[in-house]
This record gives sequence, structure tokens and C-alpha cells, in this order.
Amino acid sequence: MKSKSILSSGVVAFAAVMALSGSAWAATTVQVGASGKTFASTWVRCATDPTTDTFSPVVEAGLFNPTTKTRGTVSLNGTPVANVASVDPSTYVWLADGDNTVVVALNKKTADSYAFTVPAGTCDVPDTSGNTSDGTLEYAASGKSYATVTPGCAWNASTGQPQPYVHLVDNGNYLLNVSVNGVPLTQLSATHPNTPVFLSAGQNVISAANGFVSIDYYVRDGGNGTCTLP
Repeated sequence: MKSKSILSSGVVAFAAVMALSGSAWAATTVQVGASGKTFASTWVRCATDPTTDTFSPVVEAGLFNPTTKTRGTVSLNGTPVANVASVDPSTYVWLADGDNTVVVALNKKTADSYAFTVPAGTCDVPDTSGNTSDGTLEYAASGKSYATVTPGCAWNASTGQPQPYVHLVDNGNYLLNVSVNGVPLTQLSATHPNTPVFLSAGQNVISAANGFVSIDYYVRDGGNGTCTLP
């Protein structure tokens, strides 16, 4: 798999956040096809589509541990999206609302299919007008969490580059399931009250869900997904 700047805090950064937080509750972030030679994301996530500059649902798909001679074609709902090979083994596939079928074909006999359903409004930016801020920290309307306003810069070992990040804090021993752009990251609690959250390029929506009681949202701009260490 090949990391790309637009999703620099997606699948690969997930591992870094988990390592820093010391907590794990999410499932595997990629699924391997029946052939054992292709993969696709487990999670549909939201990111800024560079061709439309809109916050849209996306998955990554391509070749799994390819050899130098492996070639393939990635298609969405029957329309080719990109050719993949060992030097460039994966691509991002931008999905539409509703049912989507992503196929990674190696040849006429070998092709793996991945189904994704995107509910309408999945990547709508949430209303955070109920949050309050002192300029340094932003507090959720529920009062159950807060996050730093201005992103810092830290080295992300998983992506091999410095990335912007914010710090999210549990504000009262709640059990909060944290996600970024729809992808689960970690769980905050009394024993694990805070976590760094790396930001991908473009807009990022961070959520902290207290079961079905409340969901806290924060929106942060990750710029181009990289930063310069001080």
C-alpha cells in the first residue's frame, strides 16, 4: 500500500495514534480480497477531494503486497478509476451517496469486489456553533470534551513525515469513542483521558461520541497534511 498526502492521517496514521494512546478498540483498517492479492479500506472516510474541493466519502484500493510484475485496474461501479502496479500500487476512490462497488481486477479471471454503502449526508460538516472557545481550547457544547484550537506539529512515524495534530481531552471521566473523518481512532476514559489526533490534508472532522447520549464535534483544517517541525 502506498500512502498519499491527502489521506496522510487515514489508515497509516491510525496506527500512530493507537501507539501514542495505548488504547485499541477499532477493527482492522483494510480488508484483503478473496484472491489475497488486492485490498480496499474497511472504513469509508471523509476527506477533501482535490478535484472538487469538497468534503467527500473516499476509500483506498489497490494491490496487496504486489510483485514487480503485478498489474491491475481499479474501477468504481463499472467505470475504470486508475491502473495500479508495484511502483504505484493503490489509488483513492471517491464514492457517491448510496451503494458503491469497487473492483480491483488483475486480469479477466482474477478480480476482487468490495461493496460500500454511503448514507446521504455522511460527509456533511457538522454544526459546531454550540461549542465555545477561549482562543486556545475549544469546548464541546456537551461539556464532555475539549480540543486545542491551533494545530501543533509532530513527527508521525507511520507516515514518515511531520504532520499537524490537535490534542483531544476527556473533560470528566466519560467513555468517548473518538473518530476522525468517520474512521475510529481510540477510546477516551478515566484511565485514558487524552489523545493526539493527526490531521490529513484539507478539512478534518473529529468526533467524540458518548454512546448514544451525545456526540462532540470539532472541525480543523489540516492544510496540505504536512508541517515544519520547530
